[in-house]
Amino acid sequence: MQSNRLPVSCNKDCGAGCPLLAHVENGRLVKITDSPHAGTYTRGCVRGYQMPRVVYAQDRLKRPLLRDGPRGSGQFKEIEWPEALDRVATRLMEVKEKSGCGAILGLSGSGACRGALHNTSILTERFLGLLGKCTGITGSYSSGAVSFVTPLLFGTRYTGLDPETLRFSRAVILWGANISDTRFGCELETRLREYGKEGAPIVVIDPRRSRTVDRLGAEWIPVWPGTDSVLMAAVLYVLLREGLVDRSFIQSYSVGFEVLEQYVLGRIDGTPKTPAWATKRCGTPEQMIEALALRYGTTKPTALIPGLSIQRTLGGEEASRMAVALQVATGNVGVMGGSSGGPIWNALPKPRCGVVGRGSMKVAAPDACPSPAIPVYRWADAVLEGKSGGYPTDIGAIYNVGENYLCQGSDIRKNIAAFERVDFSVCHDYFLTSTARYCDIVLPATTFLEREDVVFANENYLLYSHQAIEPVGEARNDYDIFCQLAERLGFLEAYSENRTGSDWLARFIDESEIEDKEEFKRTGIYRAPDQRRVAFASFVSDPDSHPLSTPSGRIELASEQYVHKGFSLAPSCRITDPETDYPLRLVSPHSRYRTNSQYSNDSWFREREPQVLWMNPKDAKLRSIDDGATARVATPQGEMIIPVRVTRDITPGVVCLFQGVWPGFGGDGIERAGSVNVLTSTVPTKPSQSSRTHSVFVEVRSARGEAFDEILG
Repeated sequence: MQSNRLPVSCNKDCGAGCPLLAHVENGRLVKITDSPHAGTYTRGCVRGYQMPRVVYAQDRLKRPLLRDGPRGSGQFKEIEWPEALDRVATRLMEVKEKSGCGAILGLSGSGACRGALHNTSILTERFLGLLGKCTGITGSYSSGAVSFVTPLLFGTRYTGLDPETLRFSRAVILWGANISDTRFGCELETRLREYGKEGAPIVVIDPRRSRTVDRLGAEWIPVWPGTDSVLMAAVLYVLLREGLVDRSFIQSYSVGFEVLEQYVLGRIDGTPKTPAWATKRCGTPEQMIEALALRYGTTKPTALIPGLSIQRTLGGEEASRMAVALQVATGNVGVMGGSSGGPIWNALPKPRCGVVGRGSMKVAAPDACPSPAIPVYRWADAVLEGKSGGYPTDIGAIYNVGENYLCQGSDIRKNIAAFERVDFSVCHDYFLTSTARYCDIVLPATTFLEREDVVFANENYLLYSHQAIEPVGEARNDYDIFCQLAERLGFLEAYSENRTGSDWLARFIDESEIEDKEEFKRTGIYRAPDQRRVAFASFVSDPDSHPLSTPSGRIELASEQYVHKGFSLAPSCRITDPETDYPLRLVSPHSRYRTNSQYSNDSWFREREPQVLWMNPKDAKLRSIDDGATARVATPQGEMIIPVRVTRDITPGVVCLFQGVWPGFGGDGIERAGSVNVLTSTVPTKPSQSSRTHSVFVEVRSARGEAFDEILG
């Protein structure tokens, strides 16, 4: 028996980037474990450890597929690669010649998002950029609002910290950050568990008692989704009332705080943002708000770590701005053990290394880049409405790589209609996902275990991921697929620069800061020398010598650029209340057992976390719904039938349904698999034009007597 152990790393959109070890016997992957070279604090997760199930799944795509029935029917026939590539190239050219490249929409996503080479978004963007001025997308489902406001606040997106710096925190506030499941790095949870045991109190602010609360032994403070800015404003009110703001820090490092102060004290709109005022609007008890504010204001340094959930709401931009304002007000920015209040996910520079589409690998000329572009949250509206609806192009074809839009995109029914509208659609994937079922051609792609790459972690290190096994069936790398299409379309040399994937990776590593290249490949990890970075430390040490790249050179809590977008000068409480017909707030967090919609089709993962609707006993009793009973959940966009879990781990007035399950519609058209985006809307939060999936209002009623059958897309 031939055995081998190779360093690998998931190239997935989970927020981490973990150093792992692939155990291979006789050419077959048998298990995944943590890398022994990674150190004490790095840990993988159940999704990475169980990758053999994915690689060898019975429903894994092994050959190209051609649709052989109505879209969505799942009827396909296998074809040879040359025919598949010829068909894709021919159809793309037909659309280009008939309507121009603007009629081709690139819908690349985060199927592989951490690789120096194998990055689904960048590879697709590069290909369509060389094809012509195809329509691209802007923003992201994950972090659109905070990505929009962060540069206005700081002049940069680098606002994070290295997890080791939390050793110096006297308190940590995880505001909407479920780090045990969403993986803001492979070290963060382990370090916080240790530091918590050593005495640093940890607070989790969330609509539900998440797994993070239990694993970190944290205090849970409940809040209604979409009202975080209200709670933050009330905390700031108490800090102002008690004289706990750091006036010297505010004056030295920020501009605009006085406008925010006037708003919070009620001198602008006549409404002081007191804890009593906030309780009625955010659901957090007044005593909890008072206690949180007093501890926050008297404990330094405190690290406030906001999750991405608080900005996926109507007015989510304001929650992101207000979180920064709190850290500025308490003097916790740029200090060891503190934080900026901005995002920490991928929010510090990585070790120097080449990357596809940047650095040594030239991109297409600027005038050939994908243009025009539409907000990703409105892509389906753009397809359905086109120029007559005010969008820049009429879409006739969709090229999708690495994203299951007919699961992850808001308003699934609208998304289906958009795919049905276009003349041609193609995707690369591992499985016949709910999106792939609506494509005309499906090309089987490799997993990270079937190719080599350099992978960027959330922390300050690089990972080398070996090709552990040969591709299953006839699966091919996305890069190679695009090269073969580019050859047919006449721009192979421009796309590949006559280099294979291995050639590019060798060049990237040669140009990196890594000195011992062989050791990097042997261990699979390179740690940069400085593991104690805190964003804006240089700025705080000497703001005149290290000004920020904002108009004032300071943190701009009041932003004229934001006013030009039609919104308030300083952070404000911009929230939406439920309607009479839809009185409950729906939150749709990530699951421990899925990376977005990946793993949804595997029964092993489904069995460990059945898809149920969390409901507080008060709300369930009011509707005569018992634990384990079936309920009907409705919004203006759609409805579903789903089992209910009655639990005190969700705050009253809120229900919870994990996102990422592939949709399954019954014969009556009602969704029964629990795919939450059948309930969501494509109306975005503004001005960022981003996701508002935690600002969804529903009604739930008993479905006693109605059949429930789990259906997989």
